[in-house]
Amino acid sequence: MSNGNAMGTNSFRARSRSKRLYAAVAIAAIAAVALLSAGLSAAHDGAGSALRMAPPGAVSFADVVERVSPAVVNIAVTKSAVSISTGVRPDGFPRGGPELDEFFRRFFGAPDGPRFPRRMQGAGSGFIIDPEGYIATNQHVIDGAEEIVVTLQSGEQLDAVVIGQDERTDLALIKVDVPRELAALEFGDSDSARVGEWVLAIGNPFGLGGTATAGIISARGRDIQSGPYDDYLQIDAPINSGNSGGPVFNGEGEVIGVNTAIYSPNGGSIGIGFAIPANQAKSVIDELKADGSIERGWLGVAISTVDRELAESLGLSEEHGVLIANVEQGGPADRAGLLEGDIVTQFDEAPVDSARTLSRLVGARDANERVSLRVWRDGDALELSVELGELATT
Repeated sequence: MSNGNAMGTNSFRARSRSKRLYAAVAIAAIAAVALLSAGLSAAHDGAGSALRMAPPGAVSFADVVERVSPAVVNIAVTKSAVSISTGVRPDGFPRGGPELDEFFRRFFGAPDGPRFPRRMQGAGSGFIIDPEGYIATNQHVIDGAEEIVVTLQSGEQLDAVVIGQDERTDLALIKVDVPRELAALEFGDSDSARVGEWVLAIGNPFGLGGTATAGIISARGRDIQSGPYDDYLQIDAPINSGNSGGPVFNGEGEVIGVNTAIYSPNGGSIGIGFAIPANQAKSVIDELKADGSIERGWLGVAISTVDRELAESLGLSEEHGVLIANVEQGGPADRAGLLEGDIVTQFDEAPVDSARTLSRLVGARDANERVSLRVWRDGDALELSVELGELATT
């Protein structure tokens, strides 16, 4: 009995302690919730020192879309198609398989099908950059076009002609003639665009007509191996086939980029799009408008970025500059005394940190323009003056 009473007493005490423990935990939890609520309230009411989360629906691009849409256009082109014997239709899809091959073999006597002209149609986007009817777009949208038709937001359709195009940056300028001024857009400063900022894209995805999509700048300075001047803005605003050549806007309604490519395993948007920065686009478009073509400087060298592996093999203490791997005989670099093995660290006043940087700096200059190069050679710093040549257009 005494053991039983002791066990009963101990059980009662244990239950009492548990009740007190539960009560203490409950009181602490209530206090924590109260403190957390007070803290969130203070953060919300503070002077912006803490992160504020926008309530659902707070972000709206309606005003921007309404203001800029009249200057965004749809572009339809008609081209001569590639012969069906190439194995790929002009729109990029396979031609039809072995059954179609056999059909051509049996009825046309050609192992790969007949060669006869066909016509194809394509669609893209663009935007008016001058009230007189000048329109910026991608070069690949209008390349090889026999007919270009621009559709304004109002539905009005106008024939367009090509003023100039630049394959290396995938930019083109076309023009429509209309007896009135058109709504036009201005380029913003893409250098000030920051990763994480909201952006808005308007274009003609899948030929549907004016469509707006929104997202953020995901990254800057992307090199997608499309050419020597790659310096793309990466955005996650949905971009699809037909958006090419359309503008990317910041929150102020300024054009900060030109949609040109997407990364996709299936041809549709997966949130990785690429836009030509406005500062690069404006420079090219202005020159196309003035001259109808682009003149680029030429140095006449083969170059390689000095990365860690290359720096170690050359006995360098740091990764910096561009190695001259080859000098074209009789070219501008050769005439200036640049040698294989030299490391270029500065182009005029601009530091050179990669082969891509040097390519862009040289390409941004005109032929016959004189520039200075800072070069490391056998441990010594040299200053060389170079008169650039003209880069061949083909």
